[in-house]
Amino acid sequence: MLADTLYRVPRSTGLHVLQRRGDGDARELTSWRLRLDAGGRERYTADGEETVVVLQEGRGTFEVGGERWAVSRANVFDERATAVYLPPGATLTVDAATPLEAVLISAPAPAGGIPAIVRGDEVRVNARGRGNYAREVHDLFVTDSHVRRLMVGETFNPPGNWSSYPPHKHDGRDGEPVLEEVYHYRVQPAQGFGHQMLYSGAESVTHTVRDGDAVLLPYGYHPVSAPPGYRVYYLWALAGKERRLALHEDPAHTWIHKTN
Repeated sequence: MLADTLYRVPRSTGLHVLQRRGDGDARELTSWRLRLDAGGRERYTADGEETVVVLQEGRGTFEVGGERWAVSRANVFDERATAVYLPPGATLTVDAATPLEAVLISAPAPAGGIPAIVRGDEVRVNARGRGNYAREVHDLFVTDSHVRRLMVGETFNPPGNWSSYPPHKHDGRDGEPVLEEVYHYRVQPAQGFGHQMLYSGAESVTHTVRDGDAVLLPYGYHPVSAPPGYRVYYLWALAGKERRLALHEDPAHTWIHKTN
């Protein structure tokens, strides 16, 4: 049910599941949050699943498959992402030089592949929408040749603006590719909030989302709004039978494309 798609897990040190494939309506995606104090270390392996790790803030090293990368990000709003791809069965070792937070998202995938990193200067930046639904979308692993099934990026809503708008979906009910999605939220200032709406036919729910929340989007349309005074960010990840980002917009609202 769409009402059961909000995940609010308190932050604590270590690696913790935020939402898991097989629970509720999640068929494809599992999400984790990693938080380390300065000097902390954590290892992660997912057999049979590929994983994308997106640094949210902090400085340290990521080591996988014999590669060791120094990584850093002040925060999601002030610096572009550093993200790492882990093929199934690869072991990631994270060493934190400062307090560090990252989000990991995985999906079942065939064996093979090699680790890869995307740094800030390699992020593809897209301007989307206009007026009060203008926003910036950053592609991390979307059209690359490394990842088998996942598509991962970030969206940035200015205060007062909407995104995922006009409302779109990708549940296959109108011929588009079937893709499950999850959003991971940050808000600046952190005491703020945003709104995540999900609807399909007569079924509808609106979540008040706060910094650190996750929302699963198993089906239906899913627009997002940021209130005045607060910037809203979400890390998004999709997976389905086809690795192709194709959307179906709600016909009731596509008229906005024709306005000045």
